[in-house]
Amino acid sequence: MVRRLAGVFKGMKKLMIPLAASVLAVTLAACGGSSSSNSSSSSATSGVLKDTSGMALYSPAGESATNIRCTGGCTSIWMPLRPGQAKLSGASTITRPDGTKQVVVGGKPLYTFVQDSAGKVTGNGAQDAFSGKQFTWHAVLQSGGTVSSSPMPASGGGGYSSSGY
Repeated sequence: MVRRLAGVFKGMKKLMIPLAASVLAVTLAACGGSSSSNSSSSSATSGVLKDTSGMALYSPAGESATNIRCTGGCTSIWMPLRPGQAKLSGASTITRPDGTKQVVVGGKPLYTFVQDSAGKVTGNGAQDAFSGKQFTWHAVLQSGGTVSSSPMPASGGGGYSSSGY
């Protein structure tokens, strides 16, 4: 009986790693991690706004300076841009629902993406959900518009100016 149980546990041990990986993936998806992106690792386009660290700046469709939807767990993936983190022409600040300040350009609240690195734009077109709210994220251009959700062409370049926030 003991040998039989040892064999069962040995077999279960082989299943634990894939099972744990599956549970983690499902848990992250349920919590609202980025579920899809049309631009998996494109270099930043020169017209995309960036913070002083070279991180691309994003804004979700349907959000505005007067309608902040990304709150709670959303801000652990998409971090609100704080005053002093970028030098952007035409920038202003708003007060978020939690009382903190956030930089806005052209009425679009700005965020950085946790999976980006300096000079990369990986969150453009990403779709996710937090607290029952659906989001589609777009890189914000210097013109104030957003990049379409199609993959971005590779390019290097600036992104922020020396005036504003």
